[in-house]
Amino acid sequence: MPPYIRALASRNYRIYFAGQLVSLAGTWMQQIAMVWLAYRLTGSAFVLGAVGFASQIPILVLGAVGGVMTDRFDRRRLLLATQALSMVQALLLALLAWQDAATPAHLIGLAFGLGCINALDVPARQSIVVQLVNNRDDLPNAIALNSFMMHATRFVGPALAGWVVATTGEAVCFLLNAASYLAVLLALLAIRLPAGSGARPAAPPLQALKEGLAYCAGNRSIRASLLLVASLSLLATPYAVLMPLFAREIFGGDARLFGLLMGCAGAGALLGAVLLASRTDTAGLTALVGHAAPAAGVALAAFALSGRLWLSVPILLVLGFSILLCVAGSNTLIQTRVDNDFRGRVMALFTMAFLGLAPIGSFAVGSAAHAFGVRPTLLACGLATCVAGLVYRRGRRAA
Repeated sequence: MPPYIRALASRNYRIYFAGQLVSLAGTWMQQIAMVWLAYRLTGSAFVLGAVGFASQIPILVLGAVGGVMTDRFDRRRLLLATQALSMVQALLLALLAWQDAATPAHLIGLAFGLGCINALDVPARQSIVVQLVNNRDDLPNAIALNSFMMHATRFVGPALAGWVVATTGEAVCFLLNAASYLAVLLALLAIRLPAGSGARPAAPPLQALKEGLAYCAGNRSIRASLLLVASLSLLATPYAVLMPLFAREIFGGDARLFGLLMGCAGAGALLGAVLLASRTDTAGLTALVGHAAPAAGVALAAFALSGRLWLSVPILLVLGFSILLCVAGSNTLIQTRVDNDFRGRVMALFTMAFLGLAPIGSFAVGSAAHAFGVRPTLLACGLATCVAGLVYRRGRRAA
């Protein structure tokens, strides 16, 4: 098997990969449709930020609890439960949109519900990968393929969602996402894990949480990676919640252009995932992440200053490429260095840093854009991201 897809030689990972590929395409379609529906109903940057905030703040509040549960219980059973609940949430969205009964309050409430589910789902998904590969040396490739899968669907999903929303409405996107969960549920049922793979530490939950925090605080490499990802989540990734404003107010487009812009960033991330998957080990990965972080800040600032669509497209490619290298590269560095007994709790902290802090960034950026304008806000975020990346590089050189 070619080295860049060597993790697919493991039966369990191959089945899981196929199921997630279908499900994540539906997830991206729902995300785009939900943001566009919120914007269509209100035309408000503040509401866009509020929807993003509601969908991810539970991960910040409950993510640590999800990590403890991931280390204590069978991860496959946890994922079966969370994926089934996510399907119900998508069906409720489809019903409301189909009846033209959706309100901003409905969207915020359902986004919050999905965030509560993801507080358990994401750490479990991150942690189960090591159980799915037959050879531990294939773990970095499996993580890179996960990123490839996420961003391949990020490239296809938004573009498809834009077309579906423009031609049939948001309800169809929500319904397609609900159907996509069947693929991952069937994949999880087909996976065969070794006996005893679900055994977890028996420490009391609060003690287990304290032990996980102390473990991360005492590991300099893991701590630095978590801080970098947290900075990107606060400063760089919230640009996505403002993309409907760029699509309509700056470039004069509709949902199809919105999907295209998000797809461009997804294409850049896809290229970054291919680069990571082609690597045979983690040598030099820390330096690569250190270069990508300030590059993401420069790209975000350049996008804020660009008023031309032809110029914004390649900038978004660079932005998606750089953010992916930072986040997925940091994920790989953490997963290859963490003790397996702490994997669930550490990946919960990674999830909190990447997704849990994002709502604070989304809310702050949405509010700032409402008060000061979209372009000045993104310019400031880009410059701050560049500074955070340079600080990470300096710290890793001193290590």
